[in-house]
Amino acid sequence: MSRQTGPDPAYVFGQLQRALAAWTTADDADRTQAEDRIRRWEAVIEGWQAGTLAFGSRTPVQDTPAWITLEVAHGGFATGRLLAEGEVADDERSWVTSMGSPPPVDRAAVARAALSDAGQDRLLDALQTGRYRIELPEEGALPVIAWLLANGHDARALQLLDTLGPWLDRLRFLPRWQPTVQPPASMVHVSTVQQVQGALAQTTPSEPVEAMRAALSTWLPLHDRLIALWCDTVTGALPHLVGEGAERSVEGGWPCARWPEDWGARRSVWLNDHDTALRSAKDLPTRFAHPKSNYARLRQALQRCEHDSSLLSGRDVGWIRRCLANALTRHGTPGSERLAALRAAQRQMATQPRHVDLAEVLAMRLDRLPPSGGLPSLDPLAEPTRSGEHPHVVEAATIPPGLLAKVERALVAPIPELVERGLIPSAEVLARVLPQLTMFDVAADIWDPALRELVARIYAAFRRRRSLLLLDLSQQVQFEELPWIAALSDARTEGSGAKQQRSQSLSRAVMLAFDSFPQTVFPNPLVRELGALSKATKLGLPLVEEVAADIFTGHFTAKWGRAADVASRLLKGSLYARYYDLPAPSASPVRALKQAWGRSVDTEFAQRCRARTREVRTGQGSWVAENGAVLEQSQVLTTHNLAVLVQGLDLQAELSDRAPELAQRVFAWIVERNRRGTSGWHAELHLAKSTAYAWRQALFLLSMCAHATQRRIALEHLNAVSTLGIPWSDRYAPAVTGLLAVLDGTRFDPSGHVRHQSGLVGRRLYGWSVGPHWLAPPR
Repeated sequence: MSRQTGPDPAYVFGQLQRALAAWTTADDADRTQAEDRIRRWEAVIEGWQAGTLAFGSRTPVQDTPAWITLEVAHGGFATGRLLAEGEVADDERSWVTSMGSPPPVDRAAVARAALSDAGQDRLLDALQTGRYRIELPEEGALPVIAWLLANGHDARALQLLDTLGPWLDRLRFLPRWQPTVQPPASMVHVSTVQQVQGALAQTTPSEPVEAMRAALSTWLPLHDRLIALWCDTVTGALPHLVGEGAERSVEGGWPCARWPEDWGARRSVWLNDHDTALRSAKDLPTRFAHPKSNYARLRQALQRCEHDSSLLSGRDVGWIRRCLANALTRHGTPGSERLAALRAAQRQMATQPRHVDLAEVLAMRLDRLPPSGGLPSLDPLAEPTRSGEHPHVVEAATIPPGLLAKVERALVAPIPELVERGLIPSAEVLARVLPQLTMFDVAADIWDPALRELVARIYAAFRRRRSLLLLDLSQQVQFEELPWIAALSDARTEGSGAKQQRSQSLSRAVMLAFDSFPQTVFPNPLVRELGALSKATKLGLPLVEEVAADIFTGHFTAKWGRAADVASRLLKGSLYARYYDLPAPSASPVRALKQAWGRSVDTEFAQRCRARTREVRTGQGSWVAENGAVLEQSQVLTTHNLAVLVQGLDLQAELSDRAPELAQRVFAWIVERNRRGTSGWHAELHLAKSTAYAWRQALFLLSMCAHATQRRIALEHLNAVSTLGIPWSDRYAPAVTGLLAVLDGTRFDPSGHVRHQSGLVGRRLYGWSVGPHWLAPPR
């Protein structure tokens, strides 16, 4: 099995290319974000070429310790920027100067002020009142030093200062002086008030709407005056259209037959008003600018008729007559009730509040709430506008649903409600909001309430760090590696209460993941969150991460083998074990381990995974596909954490009650997702993998059900697939046939085929294939 020794440069340059392409098509609201993406990828490439960035390492930025928070681009690539670095903020400057320090204020001055007696007192007071916010983990360091000094841990404080010393003049180690409002228990929010205000600020005027408003307020009145000018030159009945289709013709008088005394002066006024409006707008709306439009023809003719029509040809006059007939027939004659009613309705439309103005109304309403908190209710924001609330918004205007949807992201509610609303659309987003529930569990064994609150807030900020691309079995930085957290080991107390609280929170988090997204394997951010709780609870659960196929080294650390043993014991004799031919549990708890990159690796487990890939070798495939096939077998053998969590947290009974409904939801997701389909060969392969991973989740859940229930759900799924009537149904049917055969007691042969009692041949479903995949359509 071959692999690359590092990241693929083509991926990085491809990301920059995509960012540039996105910038060229972005509107004003998205252009800033696109420019930021371009900046990040240019920094990645520049650092890579200069040798100042080492991708795949825990310390990718030269001479920078692992605990510093880095800016990380998509895929785990560090840009070289330190997020806590930057200009001294206004709140830092005012905090320092309020203690008598003279300007200018730099980072070193901030540190000196914080370490002074007055600064220590203020930091301790902030810890007691809770009036501070931690945006980055580094911002909790100086408060920790203040607490250590105040509680007699001078040596630890000095040791921490020695570690931070080289960075005190560069990084912000001071909290932000804004109050923080924690959501009620069991409630979270996806975005903060400040973040949704930023989203509202990105609202820009719609070009089509602005063009329509300009037409209604400026160009239509000019159009009506132009029509009226030419109507005044007609004798007899005004021109109008008669007949239909090809038989339609013009009847009525001819223009340029008479010239009222004031006509020349009114003409000059109109032309001047037109030029003024054009200078203001810089361009004519398309419907008026087109050279064959009524407006353009009549305006050009008007410019040539300073006193009379001597410069016009008969054809020109004919066109003037036709343009008048078009306009008068469609909209009504000047001064008519029909035209007046139409223009009144259009003026009413033009005075409707713009979305950009209503977004400002919402942003101002949000100003009353703490910026780092969530939104208790949408009702006050959804109320119609009040008199004087905005200079360009009338009273009782309705807030559009699209703007409310932006604000809704800050709504504080239980996770199931946010999932139902679509605000938590994936397990990745679930992992992002979970620290709002678990942050206090991680700090539950700290005896001082103020310090407990501080550590909880630092933990929430730490969980917002983006993961790095790591190679050679390296691990992401752990919370306990932050120097200011490591310095607090003496502040923790051993107690069964904290351990029980963490265990309960861990169980709730697992069941939330099952209930919210049963079709999804637990993503790495969620695994890391569960791992942090497991570590704090001292359960020692061997939770394993999902490894990318293009950076897989071919080795598995010891926890993979331990997790596989747990799965084999829990699922012995179950549907899952029979379907995937799980091996028997290891007879000995001691496994043969070797060393690689300073870590213990389980060679026996790796060999077993590679041996099990023979079934999916259908032809020639890339080294990435080979790696992917091995990694999928590691997930099959370990159930990718499901067995470890269910057994370790004693969730069998609770999950068994919900398993039938959850399995049905997974099968329904498979049907619906494949009914929608996708386009492109690569997308089809990705869909096949997603289907197989969801299928594996369903089989684990079915293994928690009685046999009769398993069979009923499988037959219902087969019926749902059969009634789709799409090509995918025929390709997918062997997977269901194979499941039914296993339920009837038959086993797959070494090639992954099985003959059902109906005579149909079933197949074992995997996501990866080294060669063509039987579930994907042929190329």
